[in-house]
Amino acid sequence: MNLIITSSRHFESEAAKEMSEILEDLGDTNATVEISDLSGILTATTSLDPFIVVKKIREKILDEPWSIRYCLRVIPLHDTVKTKKEDIVKSVLSHVSGFLQQETYRITVEKRHSEIPTSEIISEIADKIQNKVSLERFDWMILIEILGKITGIAILKENDVLSTQKVKRSLSE
Repeated sequence: MNLIITSSRHFESEAAKEMSEILEDLGDTNATVEISDLSGILTATTSLDPFIVVKKIREKILDEPWSIRYCLRVIPLHDTVKTKKEDIVKSVLSHVSGFLQQETYRITVEKRHSEIPTSEIISEIADKIQNKVSLERFDWMILIEILGKITGIAILKENDVLSTQKVKRSLSE
């Protein structure tokens, strides 16, 4: 999986169909979109760059806001690992080596069906990164999406996560 998609509860199948059509329109006819066991959560695997997919969906909403109705958030991922603290930390550290010395970061853990304490994950990662932490004005967000036995890892700029509602709201401002 390299995308996590959220939808309203009980609209997962409509969101899955919508995302499948979007990925096909973007040129990936072999993409898979799956409804997870978690309410309102879908995952997708595409051969396309997930960050470009998010950018293209944002452009599509700006052109045709009515065209996306069921997908609420689209999160691109760099990596997927088993939900083990060691695996999560190792994956994050392998992706943050590109931080410039003056850049700041924050760690966000979105956890579903996991007993691993969030504070342990955050402290273990933060201990190994030399950059400053900034919760409000950060250059990078380390996003850890725990979905039961599998975890998605993403190192993101603020605009990399797509909230369809925020984009649609920006059109009316």
